[in-house]
Amino acid sequence: MSENIREIALDSMIEIMENNQFIHVVTAGVLAKYQYLDKTNRAFYSRLVQGTCENIIYIDYITDHFSKVKVKKMKPLIRNNIRLAVYQIIFMDSVPDSAACNEAVKLAGKRGFRGLAGFVNGVLRSIAKGYQGVALPDKNKDELQYLSVKYSVPQWIVKMWSDSMDKEKVYAMLKACNKKSDLVVRVCASPDNLEEEYNKVAKQLEDEGVHVMPGKYLKEAMILKDVDYLGRLTAFNEGKIYIQDESSMLVAHAAGIKGDEFCMDICAAPGGKTLHAAMMLDKGGKIIARDVSDDKVARINDNVIRCGCSNVEAQVFDATVHDDNMEGKADIVFADVPCSGLGVIGHKPDIRYKTKEEDIESLVKLQREILENAVTYVKAGGVLIYSTCTVNDYENIGNVRWLTEKCGLEPESLEPYIPKCLCNETTSKGYLTLVPGINDCDGFFIARFRKRNED
Repeated sequence: MSENIREIALDSMIEIMENNQFIHVVTAGVLAKYQYLDKTNRAFYSRLVQGTCENIIYIDYITDHFSKVKVKKMKPLIRNNIRLAVYQIIFMDSVPDSAACNEAVKLAGKRGFRGLAGFVNGVLRSIAKGYQGVALPDKNKDELQYLSVKYSVPQWIVKMWSDSMDKEKVYAMLKACNKKSDLVVRVCASPDNLEEEYNKVAKQLEDEGVHVMPGKYLKEAMILKDVDYLGRLTAFNEGKIYIQDESSMLVAHAAGIKGDEFCMDICAAPGGKTLHAAMMLDKGGKIIARDVSDDKVARINDNVIRCGCSNVEAQVFDATVHDDNMEGKADIVFADVPCSGLGVIGHKPDIRYKTKEEDIESLVKLQREILENAVTYVKAGGVLIYSTCTVNDYENIGNVRWLTEKCGLEPESLEPYIPKCLCNETTSKGYLTLVPGINDCDGFFIARFRKRNED
């Protein structure tokens, strides 16, 4: 394996773990830049970065057993160089331990740390010889620490989930955090010609070497296997498919769109839910898609153009600012608000480290600022769909109660709009929590409300 791939991975890790960049943004940029690399090198890069990010707490726990300098005290380049090598040693049987060690030592020297090459060598060779003898924390003495290290999820998240869910769900979610997520796409077609378009797209993808499987819950969903680079697929470039998990697709279904409504999506970027709703509208329907910055709205417009949706108008607008002109105008308002993102750790493993416990309170405050405005845009008798991609009662059921008690909204059953297999004890009450590891999708929360008719 080329040393260059490891160096690219090292630079990516520094961007993600030290410079607070998102893994999906960094890796997508690298794969686009290095399209000329063969599939084996690209796959090695993706697995190395994704796998290391998924297992950092465990990797650091092992490393701290063999290093006199604790991981937190190491220089950033050395810390992430060691993390990548330890991942190869422990999790990649195809990479000899000697290769993982030697390449990490070379990288340290190449990047200006010749004086620490011996330190890197000593730590990694000690780990290679002895990591199998390192026990996890005692489960009986401290179950939170045990689960945190075993699944590389911060203790505060484990505790929060443990406080609100039974053990079966907690363990399922923790296991799902490090399980490779499927690449799920939505076929971009109206309900009237979905079956025909689905079959055409499936054949087109199969002809390009992609293995296509049906989604778990929805007719427009496809699971794709053997995809090297999405940008090479004709169906993607022609706007026939859109990357979107089925949990997110359920949002448009939950709205119960009839076809001629005026809709608003007030936190819309990059536009997946907007475009899905737009496909369900007919010529008399329209959706305004808003987000806070020019960059975000540019992403919406790029996807609108690619997917050929003429009934979408994208606007730059801060959802925390009230728009008097939109009061009581919308039949349906989508409020997929900024959240902690703890339901999509399987796709974005770095979220678990970037989100802090102290962030939750300020996030809930932001969500309620946005929702307070969203409620005013719904016309009397109209619908508000509230959603997040997190599994966290403070941001989910807590906001359902707040909307019901403070904002004059009535929860309305989701059961007429979602697959029967997802209906449970809460869906008749107007909300659904999707749990990764229990449900075959990302973690997600959806709630449906009806605004009371004016007397």
